Amino acid sequence: MNSELSIRIKAEALSLGFSACGIARAEAVSHDVAKGFMSWLDNGGHATMAYMENHLEKRLDPRLLVPGTRSIVSVALNYAPANRLPEGEYQIAAYALGQDYHDIVKGKLRELVQRVFGKDSSYTSSEPLFDKESIRVFSDSAPVLERYWAVKAGLGWVGRNHQLIIPRAGSMFFLGEVFLPIVLEYDSPMESKCGNCHKCIDACPTKALMMSGENKGHCTFLSSKCLSYQTIENRGDIPDDMAKAMGDTIYGCDRCQQACPWNRYAHPTNEPLLQPKEELMEMTREQWQSLSEEDYRRLFKGSAVKRAKYEGLMRNINKVK
Repeated sequence: MNSELSIRIKAEALSLGFSACGIARAEAVSHDVAKGFMSWLDNGGHATMAYMENHLEKRLDPRLLVPGTRSIVSVALNYAPANRLPEGEYQIAAYALGQDYHDIVKGKLRELVQRVFGKDSSYTSSEPLFDKESIRVFSDSAPVLERYWAVKAGLGWVGRNHQLIIPRAGSMFFLGEVFLPIVLEYDSPMESKCGNCHKCIDACPTKALMMSGENKGHCTFLSSKCLSYQTIENRGDIPDDMAKAMGDTIYGCDRCQQACPWNRYAHPTNEPLLQPKEELMEMTREQWQSLSEEDYRRLFKGSAVKRAKYEGLMRNINKVK
């Protein structure tokens, strides 16, 4: 089962700065997960994010997304901030303080593939149908249930805040995947260690997280009530009751993560590309309120904040000022 290759992939991933790496067998997602996801869509849990409905068959079976895939390598990259914006100034979610994670994670995954399978590597395939061109890398860039595969690969579990939680490391991680057309040694899923804790649910100011099910053990997530959705994905006006809950935050929300006890183990990222620009750290409320589109483009060049666009960010600022 290519045990040595599996070990090498994980070692190279860690040397590239990933905090965790595991491997899962590529197959259709479990019946319960598929049923739950479909029900979430049917009930409008995704709000206006219609793209969540696209390529549904591929989202529920990665072998349809990339034909020939037999293994999924899942990685996690720490983004816990070393520095936060000054208290009293407008706040931005921790994941967006540095450069765009899509580019960072995929860049590292491409380097991982090159190191392990590139022409200068020592890898030789015993499988005649192995095609290196069929290797694909993703990071929130394709219809992939990333947290599901991270759990299957043994990285951690999905907490009640719907984030992947890695034991003694927390939940502030970007996820990424390598789809490989070879059989590897697979890791075992991890059971949830949330226990009876519901601090993330209590911390959500808009009740986007709610316990459900007969035993109240399952937590549902409603995008339309989430401040991250409202400040990033929502292209319309932010309802007044949502705006009141924003506090000082003008992009995203970290409250469910800040409340999670597992994040007391989080260590600040040392990835240079995830460190905030000095100019960003020095921004005052007055500067934010008079931010020009030109300044916005310069300040957030290569940043995930561009997802909200200039108009969306200024809408957020006007809602909290």
